[in-house]
Amino acid sequence: MEEVTEAVNNLSITEPHKKNRIQVSNTKKPLFFYVNLAKRYMQLHNEVELSALGMAIATVVTVAEILKNNGLAIEKKIMTSTVDVKDDSRSRPMQKAKIEIVLGKTENFDELMAAAAEEREAAAAAAAEGEEQG
Repeated sequence: MEEVTEAVNNLSITEPHKKNRIQVSNTKKPLFFYVNLAKRYMQLHNEVELSALGMAIATVVTVAEILKNNGLAIEKKIMTSTVDVKDDSRSRPMQKAKIEIVLGKTENFDELMAAAAEEREAAAAAAAEGEEQG
């Protein structure tokens, strides 16, 4: 697992970094970090590109499915490939599976996000009221 993380860190990407791309790792951050980050990227850019290598592919698929099942995203494009990853402990490059999923906002994305924000505010207000009474 550590060698995957190290390989991802040592990856040299020749294409320019896209502003709406999230490179997902299954070791660095919790799942909902990526779900919430993807929501933020969709708010800013109307779409998000989720990208992962190797074992992190399952995490990307899960993030995409959570966003789709909650009515926030639609699938625009899925691309798979293999990439050569340089590994210092081996003489030759290792091949890793790669997935890229492009998600776009649904028609009611903004409404759903506004409703979720209102729910959070109401919950915070209720919690603050409970503290005052207690």
